[in-house]
Amino acid sequence: MTSQPAAEVVLAAISAEPLSVDAVLAAVRDPRAGGAVVFVGVVRDHDHGRGVTVLEYSAHPAAQDAATALAAELAQRGEAVRIAVVHRVGTLAVGDLAVVAAVSAEHRAEAFTVCRELIDRFKAEVPVWKHQHFTDGGDEWVGVT
Repeated sequence: MTSQPAAEVVLAAISAEPLSVDAVLAAVRDPRAGGAVVFVGVVRDHDHGRGVTVLEYSAHPAAQDAATALAAELAQRGEAVRIAVVHRVGTLAVGDLAVVAAVSAEHRAEAFTVCRELIDRFKAEVPVWKHQHFTDGGDEWVGVT
């Protein structure tokens, strides 16, 4: 049995600019891939039963390197063809895109598996912090330990 070549990490970024699902999806297109999965994280209007007005995302200076390392680690397994992930920083309104991740693979099962692990581990391992502002005037930091 031959091992699959590593996937190509085409995008792993922290960005202050608005995100584009189309751009991230286009980044993972490849003629070898029969499936592509995209996850889009959107700012919602509530959390823990409280109304949300805005979110402020900030990132540690090492967040870019952590995102790149995570994507590269997943790429080395050879399950995917191309991997892309970008997380927004700055002040985001309800409805704004906070994160977009996409994975293409030869088959859909691998694309789903790798994309899910990519976003789950990104949220757990990459030092990006969320400051939620609530309609009741309160606020909360998420992801700060």
